[in-house]
Amino acid sequence: MASSVYAPNCLLSHPTDILFEDMKTSDFDYHLPPELIAQVPLEPRDRSRLMVLERSRGSVEHRRFSDLVDYLKPGDVLVFNDSRVIPARLKGKKADTGGKVELLLLRQIENAVWEVLLKPAKRVAIGTKLEIGDSGAQVWAEVVGEGKGGIKLIRFPEEMRLPKLGKIPLPPYIRTPLADAERYQTVYARVPGSVAAPTAGLHFTPRLLEKLEQKGIELLFVTLHVGLDTFRPVREEDPLKHPIHKEYGIVTKEVAERLTQARGQGRRVICVGTTTVRIVEGVAQASQEAIIEPFEGEVGLFILPGYQFRLVDALITNFHLPRSTLLMLVVAFAGRDFIIGAYEEAIAQKYRFYSFGDAMLIL
Repeated sequence: MASSVYAPNCLLSHPTDILFEDMKTSDFDYHLPPELIAQVPLEPRDRSRLMVLERSRGSVEHRRFSDLVDYLKPGDVLVFNDSRVIPARLKGKKADTGGKVELLLLRQIENAVWEVLLKPAKRVAIGTKLEIGDSGAQVWAEVVGEGKGGIKLIRFPEEMRLPKLGKIPLPPYIRTPLADAERYQTVYARVPGSVAAPTAGLHFTPRLLEKLEQKGIELLFVTLHVGLDTFRPVREEDPLKHPIHKEYGIVTKEVAERLTQARGQGRRVICVGTTTVRIVEGVAQASQEAIIEPFEGEVGLFILPGYQFRLVDALITNFHLPRSTLLMLVVAFAGRDFIIGAYEEAIAQKYRFYSFGDAMLIL
């Protein structure tokens, strides 16, 4: 699936929102007091707060995430991203000089070759040999190519040993060590490949999933491995100039058929997280009008205001960083004025923000 930006030259469906042709990255900015950045997850997972936004009425409610079941009805379809975070953060040194390096695995390009965010990147040329790990457990690697923004292509001949050497990478705004690495995984995480968690799913517990199924809500699972854009801010003032990073995704034949059936029957499709929205909408855009096709490959869909959603009826999401592609997607779904106003309300009510923070349900 090729990279694409859906950007019609038209007014959003929300009359007071920005005109697409005048859109700037600063339109997606807001000030967050640092103390509202959640440093540790709550226990139990579904104890977090839930802001419920109803687009048709412009209403805002304050609930707990465990109350989610009250807003869903039998026949609704919840779509989750079952990608699992890999221990992608590695430390090593240059074999010739002993200079220290840090690596963040981003994406596997081919067998044993990965895109890697390397620090310091400028001092590591193609052909450099690296020693990954410590003297007790060590693997060799070689820089075989390079891209932009500090990205290198690195070959790991002993790739299978990497999981034992790496650590789960937490976002840079989380400075408190995580006592249990599983707390940065969803309870349904199954397919290894992400370098960051699909965080909207962190609020679900096995018991909550059970209650949803008991109410007659259908649970479907797709895969999209979260990549570089989680760590990359939008630096261009024109969002259209921001290079979106492709991510690997899978929609199985069974899930495609069930999504097709749900759409044909007029049942609501509710995505858990922006990553799930990107793959579901990407597949919907590539499929025939009435049929969702199975898919496996790269997803490069950049959703900006003006995008016409084809399949997603509602969204569960966390509170995102300012000037991020994730916030742009949420604004595209619900309108800038509504979302920025909701963020201001969340700050006033001292909601917890970002990966370990609270959530919103947008209906």
